[in-house]
Amino acid sequence: MRKLFILCTLFCSTLAVSQELNCTVNVIAQLTGNDNNVVFRTLEKQLTEFINNTQWTEKSFSPEERINCSMVINVTNYENDSFSATLQVSSSRPIFNSSYSSPVYNYNDKDFNFQYLEFQNLVFNPLQFESNLVSVLSFHIFMILGMDADSFALNGGDEYFAQAQTIANYSQQLNGQGWKLEDGLQSRFALIDNLLSPTFKEIRSTMYNYHIGGLDIMAESAKEGKNKIIEQLSELDKINRRRPNSFLLRVFFDAKSDELMDILSGGPSVNTAQAVDILNKIAPMHSQKWRNIRP
Repeated sequence: MRKLFILCTLFCSTLAVSQELNCTVNVIAQLTGNDNNVVFRTLEKQLTEFINNTQWTEKSFSPEERINCSMVINVTNYENDSFSATLQVSSSRPIFNSSYSSPVYNYNDKDFNFQYLEFQNLVFNPLQFESNLVSVLSFHIFMILGMDADSFALNGGDEYFAQAQTIANYSQQLNGQGWKLEDGLQSRFALIDNLLSPTFKEIRSTMYNYHIGGLDIMAESAKEGKNKIIEQLSELDKINRRRPNSFLLRVFFDAKSDELMDILSGGPSVNTAQAVDILNKIAPMHSQKWRNIRP
């Protein structure tokens, strides 16, 4: 379905398998006190090439179909070949009949510790642990692929989330943080475990209906699209009633809070009072934004 969003200008070209991502990687190292060290620029360049040049799936993506995403690595400590860092990952997808790109995945991974030697070979193995650096990045890549696919087809991300779970499972052999149950309720383990749990099934159906039934029809009927998006908030409220303050809802609204504020504040007039009540209940951390929404 992604091809519906691309202008078909390459009819005469030869079809070729292409990579899936258009990813910008930034390595920031000011906190180390040694940010001019060439190793940080080498790491940035290698990771950019690794992510964008690896074939992550068996599907064919034309250059125009690549998923736009970014990864910002903030190195907090560096000694010998050991790095302590945080990782901010984000991705977006195009909206039908629009120049707008909607944020889909926005995740701050605070437990990103890895070893790296300058110019070391970076290889992804879908079934075997290679390094914590490769595992963390590839985990989030499959989260990006899964979230994107879910926004185009109901449960379309199944195969990608299954691979993310496989990565999480085989990476538990390492002592790195974020891969195990005991690493907390906001770890990579918790993220993929919750996402695949029936307890939180509405999050994935909402990803589909919010985009296909809401954003993608707004060019034709802004009011209908807006009402569909409001309708999906009631679906998310089911999760909140079942599991208040769930991590998955926080992940969803980290990506969507600004967009929701803009959509509900502008465009054709609809009844937003109930939507604001639900938002204050299920995403209170963004209450300042919800106050900007007018009925």
